[in-house]
Amino acid sequence: MNIRTCLIGIAALALVAGVARSSTTEPSMQGIEFVRGEVSVTTHRDHDDLLSAGLGLAGLKGALAPFADAAHPTVEELRRRAIQTSWKGIADLGPLGGYGTVYGAVPDVPGREFEAFAMIPGAHAPHRVLVQVPDHFDQAHRCLVVTASSGSRGIYGAIALAGAWGLPRGCAVAYTDKGTGSGYFDFADDSGVALDGQRAKRGTAALEFEPVATKGEGIAVKHAHSGDNPEADWGRHVLQAARFGLAMLDRAFPEQAPFTAQNTKIIATGLSNGGGAVLQAAGIDDQHLLAGVVALEPNVHVPGHGRALYDYASEAALWLPCALVDQRFASAPFARDAHGAQHAAWVTRCASLHAQGLLKSSTLDAQANEAYEHLRSTGWTDQAMATAASSTALDLWRVIGVAYASAYLRRGADDMPCGYRYQALIDGKPGVADEATRASWWADASGIPPGNGIGLFGGTDNGADPQLVGINCLRRLWTGDDADARALHVSVRALAVHLPRKDLPLWVMQGADDGLLPTAFTSEPYVAWLREEGRRPLYWKVPHAQHFDAFLALPGFGDRHLPLLPYGYAALDRLWMHLYQGAPWPEQVPVPQGRARGAGALERAALALP
Repeated sequence: MNIRTCLIGIAALALVAGVARSSTTEPSMQGIEFVRGEVSVTTHRDHDDLLSAGLGLAGLKGALAPFADAAHPTVEELRRRAIQTSWKGIADLGPLGGYGTVYGAVPDVPGREFEAFAMIPGAHAPHRVLVQVPDHFDQAHRCLVVTASSGSRGIYGAIALAGAWGLPRGCAVAYTDKGTGSGYFDFADDSGVALDGQRAKRGTAALEFEPVATKGEGIAVKHAHSGDNPEADWGRHVLQAARFGLAMLDRAFPEQAPFTAQNTKIIATGLSNGGGAVLQAAGIDDQHLLAGVVALEPNVHVPGHGRALYDYASEAALWLPCALVDQRFASAPFARDAHGAQHAAWVTRCASLHAQGLLKSSTLDAQANEAYEHLRSTGWTDQAMATAASSTALDLWRVIGVAYASAYLRRGADDMPCGYRYQALIDGKPGVADEATRASWWADASGIPPGNGIGLFGGTDNGADPQLVGINCLRRLWTGDDADARALHVSVRALAVHLPRKDLPLWVMQGADDGLLPTAFTSEPYVAWLREEGRRPLYWKVPHAQHFDAFLALPGFGDRHLPLLPYGYAALDRLWMHLYQGAPWPEQVPVPQGRARGAGALERAALALP
């Protein structure tokens, strides 16, 4: 049963911290002046645990947990769905994936959650911080895992990595949504999301995201519309979450306080955008909070090394549809339609690129090959392109470009670049969301529309290739030299990662087949830069792994690939042995040479883990 035990005002926390600071010992409650409003404390026991909200592995794999009243879900129902949706979005829970049998587990972990809104100095919108403290917290091996959500997900967006590894081991786990999340604001009824996940009107409660008032019926999304360029602060979000975690451990176990980075090992881990966030944190960790870092498939940017996400995503949106028409990709999953034919829209894209003078060839085969060669010349590999057919078929490149351009240019919901906008989707057209749809957003949505009853509109015309006008506009924000393009480049430069300290154990891993954040643009140049600067990171480029473990449950897709999560768990195990058992931190660890899963169920031998 989920029991809301108390709400602690920030004034009370400040009072406790102030009294403690007057003593001669370290404060028993760390200063958390960055918290805004209340800290919620909830207890999760008796069929409602920390790791699965009582669903267990079987429940996580099943249909979405229902709401008794779809328009008015309870706090407990929203939390359960949010945890389940986060698991489904990250882990391969399919019948052939092997989760819970070959690797991983979802035991019952009772405990408490501490949650609040926190602010980066100068920010317009808060980020959520949440600390899960298991009842069986290991007092002998004081451990705090800190993590950031993958993608633009909500607060539980890294539970399948950080929670699944840390909670059963007796670690507390501190999460941040890093200024993203699914606390969508709907101007149609002037409502957003309160700390407990329920919808609330502007002015009636502190909201996860409350944009400047505007007219209209659009949807505002924190990542895209906060005006903060949150990506530039992801490292600060992670370090604030770590400090919040220490403070909440003080509160959870006052007799064991103080919890500090000197007596409590803080392990940072994350994947995708969360992986980039923990690497950002490692580079600005001047107080040496972090004891070790494991980053999976990180979105990391090193100026002069590799390429920025916006650069290759906008390029992919324009060029990949045509390149994937090439016959070398005929058997790649998603590269052909349900009848095995080339996607008509992708064929049209070849013609569009030819009409714009970007392709010289006049025949389809030659145009596709020319587009392919263009992408090869800019660093794309065949592996990355083949896997990227999935992202291309799902329109992810355009979706990413729209949201990130708006964030980088600090635009509002009514002033998005290139004429785009988010609105409720009713029978394929813009409309007004009903209460049930709004109520589900916090638990179900990914943090970037479209989806969950929200559509992406605008950026199109009535031509044969209707999306081209918007995609060209997005691409010009990178290649052009007008005021908007210059402003976007300024924001991208602010994403630059900094060097971590020399003695920090750091492990980066990425799938060799990653088609969303290709290794050639992200982890490889980052690791090479670290080594040039005298750092000694461990790096695994894992054969047959790609970006989305959750995609492995799709027919035909998982046959070719391996999940990346088990390798992340293995790296965290190795870090634990180093930090708590004195095992030497290795100079290098051979990359496991696994084999693709194949059409059957995943076998342990396929992973080739020690």
